[in-house]
Amino acid sequence: MQAKLIVENVSKTFNADRHTVTALENTNFTVQANQFITILGPSGCGKSTILKVIAGLEDPSGGQVILDGRQIHGPGKDRGMVFQSYTLFPWLTVKENIEFGLDVAGKSKAERTEVSQYYLEKIGLKGFEEAYPRSLSGGMKQRVAIARALANDPQVLLMDEPFGALDAQTRTVMQELLLDVWEESHKTILFVTHDVDEAIFMGDVVYVMTARPGKIKAAIDVPLDRPRKYDVKVSDIFVDIKKELLELIREESWKAANSNI
Repeated sequence: MQAKLIVENVSKTFNADRHTVTALENTNFTVQANQFITILGPSGCGKSTILKVIAGLEDPSGGQVILDGRQIHGPGKDRGMVFQSYTLFPWLTVKENIEFGLDVAGKSKAERTEVSQYYLEKIGLKGFEEAYPRSLSGGMKQRVAIARALANDPQVLLMDEPFGALDAQTRTVMQELLLDVWEESHKTILFVTHDVDEAIFMGDVVYVMTARPGKIKAAIDVPLDRPRKYDVKVSDIFVDIKKELLELIREESWKAANSNI
């Protein structure tokens, strides 16, 4: 069976302050359809960069990304992205934010309303349709951002530390909410995080990246049954995977801390 997404020998260099920085080097991995992939690595290892390359927001310096058998060139509606920062349009209501991509695509008002109402129900924001982002909490804003991305029905959802700015309790709720939505939609998801527990709890496979220049160091399968509840985090399997990942991350974090540009 052909993989949904193939990242093949991808490299990426930037020019910064008269230095050439290699963010990614010979990065290779594959993602099957409907998989939930999480990506871990030390700060500055290129986690966000690889998502931007897959999204078409950055061109690779070398290698290629193939989605459904076709090489990616630039952004496309087959990919949606959710960032850590709150990227809602402040002049639009919750409902209008969710419907924005559908409006641009020329969908009818009835179609837009049907989709937005479905996701307002799924993300627990029914009754907030006419609210503006300024009146929402951080967790509520990210719910809207996720709903907006999913409303466009992308083949792949790319998530760059979407819960990183949230407090611990809200983060836990958002993890379970996203998994509930994923259990129904089974979108292919790539989810970048710094949190080891989050990577294990959310993912089918955890990819660990090396210190810069980033590449895949290890792929750790997560053989935990789905659907998952929060108490799985104290299971023996979860703890064993966490120990393995912490050691891998520790090695790379030391390298990152002692490296020079």
